[in-house]
Amino acid sequence: MAFDVAAFRAGFPSLESGIAHFDNPGGTQTPRVVGEAIARTLTGPLSQRGAATISQRNAEDTVVGFRSAIADLVGGVPEGVVHGRSATALTYDVSRTLSRTWSPGDEVVVCELDHDSNVRPWIQAAERVGATVRWLRLDPATGELDLSSLEAITDRTRLVAMTAASNLLGTRPPVATVAARAHEVGALVHVDAVHHAAHAAPDIDAMGADLLVCSPYKFFGPHCGALVADPALLETLRPDKLLPSSDAVPERFELGTLPYELLAGVAAAVDLIASVGAGSTRRERLVSAASAIADHELRLRLRIEEGLAALGERLTLHSRAADRTSTLFLTLRDHLPVDAYEALAKRDVLVPAGTFYAVETFRALGLPVDSGLRIGLAAYTDDSDVDRLLEGLSDFLG
Repeated sequence: MAFDVAAFRAGFPSLESGIAHFDNPGGTQTPRVVGEAIARTLTGPLSQRGAATISQRNAEDTVVGFRSAIADLVGGVPEGVVHGRSATALTYDVSRTLSRTWSPGDEVVVCELDHDSNVRPWIQAAERVGATVRWLRLDPATGELDLSSLEAITDRTRLVAMTAASNLLGTRPPVATVAARAHEVGALVHVDAVHHAAHAAPDIDAMGADLLVCSPYKFFGPHCGALVADPALLETLRPDKLLPSSDAVPERFELGTLPYELLAGVAAAVDLIASVGAGSTRRERLVSAASAIADHELRLRLRIEEGLAALGERLTLHSRAADRTSTLFLTLRDHLPVDAYEALAKRDVLVPAGTFYAVETFRALGLPVDSGLRIGLAAYTDDSDVDRLLEGLSDFLG
């Protein structure tokens, strides 16, 4: 089905600013329906969860709605959805819990394609118990995962942590292939789907992920995180918690009162995405919508790549993988990235320079951290945004 970008953009009041947003991998703009859902929940009758009054039922319904929405988005079940302050916080929480079962000689495998939030928590947890850290490597020539590095997964591996899509390069590695190898040796697989979920409807079972995290603010929702797992796996994990708080799954992993207004915003964001798809269930509509949006983003990405190629050797495009999101990382030959960022910002074209928390990816590419620009598309990006980007880069590079 065709995606109507003009109609979709109309739902985002912030786009009236005139800014062409290519900073989307760091967080998308928020649509009106999400803001309204947050305000409606926060200002309506609201109490602690229960069933005796409308205020209690509103809180309960909001939690149920959040879990159902995230489950539909990633192909999980509501009983396995955990809310957290961020994907980083959730990953730290689960790393601390899982590492209690590790011992010296055990191994943890992390990936050079990952955001540091799916690297450092595991390295630090391993160091605390004397476990060994091994690596899945990036091939800098192709931007792909080096499959020969799967030998890092051994009979001593307890956990493999990897991304479903690089937030710097856009590369989508073969997660299912890696997960199958991990499961052969009895290891768990923790998948960072933060960037992937902004450009697809993840399928946790097809990926082979035992644990998966995503961040709703990367797909039009409010700032929070979600972890999804099989409830049976969550039942085996014993996190630190307060004595009176619920020991039920998934509540045992959620510390303190939930931010009901943010949960409502997440459900509204998921429903917005589903509204541009087709199907009899929300999951079907989400998959359909993701496909249509991906086609739209790919067309624009190809336009950008063609424009960058026309600029010749003045820049190098490092996003080269065959399977990747519409996210491009480039370095400039004769200019500092921060200067390009500032020049474009004066034109209201937002293309950030920075680390993007992809420390290991920079290292694997042999580049100084903070040495390039990242161009990230979203569903609301249109041709006029691309025109302004290419014109601004051309003028800046001379």
